[in-house]
Amino acid sequence: MKKMIALVCLGLAFTVSVPAVAAGEKMKGCSKEATGMKGDERKMFMKKCLSPAALSAQQDKMKACNAEARDKELKGADRKAFMSACLKG
Repeated sequence: MKKMIALVCLGLAFTVSVPAVAAGEKMKGCSKEATGMKGDERKMFMKKCLSPAALSAQQDKMKACNAEARDKELKGADRKAFMSACLKG
């Protein structure tokens, strides 16, 4: 019974922490992009960047870049360089 409770707690902790990590990564990315912006301009940019619509657009871009990298059969450093360029452009 104690093992079962421990497993349930561990599963719950993992389920809660994964989205938090993803949100933190999204916040870091948006903050990096907003470098040099101040005041209302930064506030509006961050709101737009963190919105769910922006997230799905980024996810769509990631899917397209992944598919292209897979089609080109890129691996390792070549794939990393390609993905970086693809996601920026």
